[in-house]
Amino acid sequence: MRVIIIEDEKPSARRLKRMLEDLGLKVTIMLHSVEESIAWFKEHEHPDLIFLDIQLSDGLSFEIFELIEIKSAIIFTTAYDEYALQAFKLNSIDYLLKPIDGIDLKTAVHKYQERTPTRQAVTLDFNDIKKMLVNPIDRAYKKRFSVKVGQHLKLVNIDDIECFYSQNKGTYLHTSEGRNYLIDHTLEQLEDELEPHSFFRINRKFYVNINAIRDMVSYTNSRLQIKLNSYKEQEVIVARERVKDFKTWLE
Repeated sequence: MRVIIIEDEKPSARRLKRMLEDLGLKVTIMLHSVEESIAWFKEHEHPDLIFLDIQLSDGLSFEIFELIEIKSAIIFTTAYDEYALQAFKLNSIDYLLKPIDGIDLKTAVHKYQERTPTRQAVTLDFNDIKKMLVNPIDRAYKKRFSVKVGQHLKLVNIDDIECFYSQNKGTYLHTSEGRNYLIDHTLEQLEDELEPHSFFRINRKFYVNINAIRDMVSYTNSRLQIKLNSYKEQEVIVARERVKDFKTWLE
């Protein structure tokens, strides 16, 4: 089986190549732009499988299909969230979220290998996908939380929250004013309610707001220590296994 990778970030391309080779797949070539890919497809026999990044350095990879009739199966690699990816599901295209997980990669490859061996040209309509990327579906993320203060309820706007943390079997939010409030949510429940571009779960106990980060310092065992604007109750540490994803999220 012949495989190619189209990815503008060369370190990511090399990492994916190593992961595929560990699965016993031979990568024929790595391409890094729309222009380079179009030129290559015009001169070479198309591979069996393409791992294709959506956003390349010189445009969206869909531009390749506007000029070339691709005769290969495709697995997209992308950093777009699950809601922007609904169009992929509608078009029956496989995809992997970055940073690519080894188990997910193995599953996607196995899914491809289980398909019929008959190769057909890619005739999918990418208009829905392009629309989703330009105008992604609005997700009803939480805009505010209600907290109990004595016998009263107080509303806290999401922009005023520096972090969420768990302590003594409870979940708390910490505000930019330095106040802590107990809330009726678990950190697992918050995962579906917080806007992912603003909040990141750095370890089992903390979600942090990107706008509240004052400083980041190297910490023991390849971890990072986060300093927030007002939260000082305990150390805020990015778990070692989350550091890479955290750095990607920051960018």
